[in-house]
Amino acid sequence: MESNAPSFASIRPTCCGPCRTPHNAGAERRSLCMSLIIRYFIPIVLLSIVASARSAETRDADDYFFNLNTGDFKAESIDAKASGKKAILVMFEQDGCPGCFYMRNNVLNRVDVQDFYRKNFVNFTINIFGAVPITDFSGRDFTEKSFSRTADVRGTPTFVFYDLNGAEAVRILGPIREVSDFMLLGKFVASGAYKKRKFAEYLQLHRKNQGS
Repeated sequence: MESNAPSFASIRPTCCGPCRTPHNAGAERRSLCMSLIIRYFIPIVLLSIVASARSAETRDADDYFFNLNTGDFKAESIDAKASGKKAILVMFEQDGCPGCFYMRNNVLNRVDVQDFYRKNFVNFTINIFGAVPITDFSGRDFTEKSFSRTADVRGTPTFVFYDLNGAEAVRILGPIREVSDFMLLGKFVASGAYKKRKFAEYLQLHRKNQGS
């Protein structure tokens, strides 16, 4: 006689609510999240670390920030224009100058600073008491000392950006202690913003925008 009772083989356990989710779903989700982190997030972090380390890397300022000074600014301006530079930067300094020492060993020695300034400018240093011959942008002959006097340099370090026609564009007296501010100064000149406002105003505006 046939029986209507279900066989044990045909009985399947049923569940409701949370039990409907497979037992290993949580582990799968965790595995997926970890896979995404490894694939996308960690490489971004590593790239950020590498970029930060490179920006903090240092090299000798004389070799990597300053260009070789031929002493002929008129010829240098012609070459700078031909190579697409934005301006010529002259750092007026002197021996025993604490601010000059600070700039050389804390700002101008930074790889990120060197790369940016070498890309956009031709950078020279002049000893305000030096006797090295200098030909100015008009072709007149000076020594470092007499050129500094003609440029009315009254303290060191003094940073003067000259446009490619030899006209003074921007002058900053004293050390710029923050690397970010010195980089911003370079962008201020390279972008042509100096034609519309003073650097102090540009810096203040930048800081305001950063804080907003």
